[in-house]
Amino acid sequence: QVQLVESGGGLVQPGGSLRLSCAASGSAVIINAMGWYRQAPGKQRELVAAITRGGRTNYAESVKGRFTISRDNAKNTVYLQMNSLNPEDTAVYHCNAETGYYTGSWYHTGSAYWGQGTQVTVSS
Repeated sequence: QVQLVESGGGLVQPGGSLRLSCAASGSAVIINAMGWYRQAPGKQRELVAAITRGGRTNYAESVKGRFTISRDNAKNTVYLQMNSLNPEDTAVYHCNAETGYYTGSWYHTGSAYWGQGTQVTVSS
């Protein structure tokens, strides 16, 4: 089992910044790709940004140039630096982690896990 604990959400004015953190904990698992998704009221959950264990990143078009995803593999923690926030960024942000594990020398793809979500509200 893997637990994801998110922090850093809150209320910010348009043009402001927030930094989200998500720490993964679990035994005998490898944390592979990690990412941030968001879901606004009445909308489907969408990918915001993702990062592989090797550091390759992928961003939604709407956040490119404003958001930066990074990770610390030693801490199994992923971060999302959000700058130039606007009201359209208001949503619940969820952390996601893909996992794997070994049995002997055999690698297996594990389950994907989700955090409980953290609210980001951009409003004046």
